[in-house]
Amino acid sequence: MYGIVNKAIQDLITDHFGLEEWEAVKEKSGIDVDYFLSNEPYDDAITYQLAGAASQVLGLSVGDVLNAFGEYWVLKTGKEKYGGLMEAGGKNLREFLLNLPAFHNRIMLMYPKLTPPEFKVSHVTENSVHVHYHSAREGLQEFVRGLLSGLAKMYETEAAIELIQSRDEGSTHEIFKVSW
Repeated sequence: MYGIVNKAIQDLITDHFGLEEWEAVKEKSGIDVDYFLSNEPYDDAITYQLAGAASQVLGLSVGDVLNAFGEYWVLKTGKEKYGGLMEAGGKNLREFLLNLPAFHNRIMLMYPKLTPPEFKVSHVTENSVHVHYHSAREGLQEFVRGLLSGLAKMYETEAAIELIQSRDEGSTHEIFKVSW
């Protein structure tokens, strides 16, 4: 993953828990990096180690850490780093979700070595949509749930996010039903 992801984890922890907690997470993870370069690729293992260490240091489940990170990614990192792109995604949550499958095509212009997930949508109604999440990376479904929750908050929309299919249960990908 690119350094921007690890930097965002660092920012989430320092913003919400403090610098001392971030230092404890770094120490617990065994990651000896003083500063993550946003445009540089890093081994995925670093991101997973940071999430695991944050879970232990903060006394949260890894799922809760990933969920909080997903929300933070949209509400803080996304707005700061991709503001125009986020705004161009749609004028409401439904529109953004319908445009989500094309989102990473634009991001890949900025990060050419990116291995992005693939999103598809189905079962589109006026008040819900199924979001299909395909990724070579496993264990990030709670991050995606957090992203979806962050998008709902960004659009000031009360939404329910239900995981209706998971690789944990033998499926090929995750499907989330987002209802508003």
